[in-house]
Amino acid sequence: MTPTRRALATTLALTAALATAPTAQAADTPQHPWYFDTLRVEEMWQHATGEGITVAVIDTGVDPTLPELQGQVLDGIDVSASPQSAHVDSDGHGSNMASLIAGTGEDGGIRGLAPDAEILPVRTMIGVAGEVGPERWAEAIDYAVESGARVINMSIGGTDNGTASRVMADALSAAARNDVLIFAAVGNDGDTFNTRGVPAALDGVVGVAAVDGELERAPYSTHGLQVALAGPAEGVPWHCGDLSAPVCLREEGGTSSASALASASAALIWSQHPDWTKNQVLRVMLNTAERPDDQRRDDYTGYGIVRPDRVIIDGEGDPGDPDSPPIFRDWEAALDPAATPAPEPEAGTAPETDADAEPAPGPEAEAATGEKSGPLPWILGGTAAVLVVAVTGWVVIRRRSAPAGA
Repeated sequence: MTPTRRALATTLALTAALATAPTAQAADTPQHPWYFDTLRVEEMWQHATGEGITVAVIDTGVDPTLPELQGQVLDGIDVSASPQSAHVDSDGHGSNMASLIAGTGEDGGIRGLAPDAEILPVRTMIGVAGEVGPERWAEAIDYAVESGARVINMSIGGTDNGTASRVMADALSAAARNDVLIFAAVGNDGDTFNTRGVPAALDGVVGVAAVDGELERAPYSTHGLQVALAGPAEGVPWHCGDLSAPVCLREEGGTSSASALASASAALIWSQHPDWTKNQVLRVMLNTAERPDDQRRDDYTGYGIVRPDRVIIDGEGDPGDPDSPPIFRDWEAALDPAATPAPEPEAGTAPETDADAEPAPGPEAEAATGEKSGPLPWILGGTAAVLVVAVTGWVVIRRRSAPAGA
């Protein structure tokens, strides 16, 4: 090889290395986690950023002084047992969820999927020790609906003997009638007790499971009939330790993170299509979810992994009838008054159903399994905590160890 050609080859090799190195590095940093590439996030932001959509975060509170959340957080409300302010978050869980949804990435903070969405904080629990329960969740949902939230994220949950479905019935009905989508973490004990939890297992709530960086289900992700969608949950950015600590990539973000990213996906889609109803937003989320070609739904990832980029960039997904729910049809039709009008099939034809989504089972199917009997462990989706019944209320205790430094 001549010196000239050798020099040209060296130059081309160095150019190729420099061109590929930033992508490889960016895919493994808190500012650019792996799912940013999978979901083509920066390309999505050319079309939609969540602007105009309010996402309620029902959790441990949200700290609006975090660099990535300044200017993103509304006033909110504190309905916990020891109310202070919706802006108090001694645990950090709620703030991390809010950042995954709408963080701007300022000063090394978390970059969320929908950086122009507004966060409505609703503090229902104090953190690792405090009273929580379905009555507070119902109050929180009512407040979020009345305050104009389009999406509600509940990265919290636990099993129930029937109390939650009864106590939360009116609040969930109000959300459905007011065109609000609710996403909830399904829990983190899939490799142990695999307990079906509320609110994820309740009608009107979209249960979200967890997948890893290979888009395979996370072993700890609770599975069952309550799973409707799945989202990224490993290698997600969190504040490691308290909220003053730097952001790192958390090895296990849990189904909490998956739920937050599903909520952010809905906010992105809704900001691009503000005239769509919740039924249309959810339908395209189900129909464009990542799944094998021969699979409709399974108990591990539901209808598949959220892919808002397919809707926002590629224009995939038929929103369909604005008044027809893709799931929870029988439940919505049975509400009094009904949340959406029941479809009227033409004479001589069978009732219409979605081609790519089937109704999810409701509480009656859950009751048939007998899984509501026995002890009542409560699970916090992202920090993998368990809440147990105490005489004075619901007490949160840690179950799974957090990663080092988290």
